[in-house]
Amino acid sequence: MQGHLDSALTARGREQAVRQGAILRAAGAQGLPVQSSPSGRATETAALALPGSVCTLDDRLCEVAMGAWQGRTMREIERAWPGATDDPHPFLWKFAAPGGETLEAMQTRLAGWLAEQTASCIVVTHGVTSQLLRGALLGCDTAAMAELEDRQGVVYRVRNGMEERLVMDD
Repeated sequence: MQGHLDSALTARGREQAVRQGAILRAAGAQGLPVQSSPSGRATETAALALPGSVCTLDDRLCEVAMGAWQGRTMREIERAWPGATDDPHPFLWKFAAPGGETLEAMQTRLAGWLAEQTASCIVVTHGVTSQLLRGALLGCDTAAMAELEDRQGVVYRVRNGMEERLVMDD
């Protein structure tokens, strides 16, 4: 579990970032303000996808803090905390990490960020953060947020109460 830990992008991650940039340009998003999590993997993604763009870093766009589970594999977590990952919702168990961030705390920090947004922007962030942001914009309850896609290397656009995964034809 990464949580607030950081790791460099892999070769695949760098390829995905460049492809995300092409998708954003094809969607006409160039010129929009860019906001990113300050994690190295997010800022590198932003730089590769949107070269030359000014990127505003905001700690509120960080991934969920995983407390004692950060840096551990799923197997290690399941061994040390039996049943910890048994929640039927795809991400809710991540908020039960000892010393980690609660769902309510993360929703509060993201609500604060959303309240400050006055125009469209490009957001470079992480899986659970993306699900909660998109869910808030779509008016989803927690169960529906947990069902939102959580894929790496993709571009989601939320506007007019609808979500769309943008793709580029090969």
